[in-house]
This record gives sequence, structure tokens and C-alpha cells, in this order.
Amino acid sequence: MVRKIFKTGNSMVVSLSKELLDALQLSEGSEVSIELNLAQGQIIMTPTTPTADGVDTLFARQVADFIEEYRPALEALAQ
Repeated sequence: MVRKIFKTGNSMVVSLSKELLDALQLSEGSEVSIELNLAQGQIIMTPTTPTADGVDTLFARQVADFIEEYRPALEALAQ
């Protein structure tokens, strides 16, 4: 998907299509995490999920990544 960068006020903005927002269940006011991958020249935008009070967002992300990577092994251990 190709989008253009445009200026609004003092900020630069990238618009997101309704189809993309609907697919990710995002709307105006939704929070996203923005990461920069300089090695690959990428900007990565990830929808955030609400976390429990007192849980560090970075830690929660690392746990989610760990679970995703090792899901088969964790499921095997659970049996």
C-alpha cells in the first residue's frame, strides 16, 4: 500500500485507509507503537493493546513476542 506524507499544522502525517483501519480494528484515538528499523529503512506501526496497571509496556511487548515465537513449545509443555 502506497501512501503520501503531508503536512498538517507543524506535523507530518500519513493517512491510513478505512479498509486498513477496519482490518486492524483501529479508529481515531487508537494508540499505536512506532518503531524505526534503520537497517532495513522501515517504520513499523503496531497497534497497542491495553495492559494491566503497573505493567511496563516494553516488558509486555517482550512477553508477547516470546509467546508468539515459542508458542508450539509452550503448548507442548502445557500438555
